[in-house]
Amino acid sequence: MGRTGCQRSGSWAEQRALRLLREQGWQLQDRNWRCRWGELDLVLAKPQRLLLVEVKGRRRAGPDAHGLAALGPLKRRRLVRCGHCWLAEHPHWGEASVEVVAALVPLPPARGRVRWVRVLD
Repeated sequence: MGRTGCQRSGSWAEQRALRLLREQGWQLQDRNWRCRWGELDLVLAKPQRLLLVEVKGRRRAGPDAHGLAALGPLKRRRLVRCGHCWLAEHPHWGEASVEVVAALVPLPPARGRVRWVRVLD
């Protein structure tokens, strides 16, 4: 079964965010990790630090500000629950500081920088 345009766009946005984070020294631990609460798009690490990244790709800003509006209270709670599930499966990261961010990625033909928004600490 082929991938939809939306899935390809999402993968492209995730790859762009991942490339930028790797340039800053982050190492990928998991990608598209799922549990009963949802999905973590990217899980990256530096020594004693974890970064959980929710990637939102949009072709234009529109009314949801490149995906920012999709990060309401329910989505934030699910991200926290997913983070707890991931940590339960990876207990050696239990002492790490955890930060949750959103990467708001403009998709072609839109141009611009990736916006990083802290969702939760």
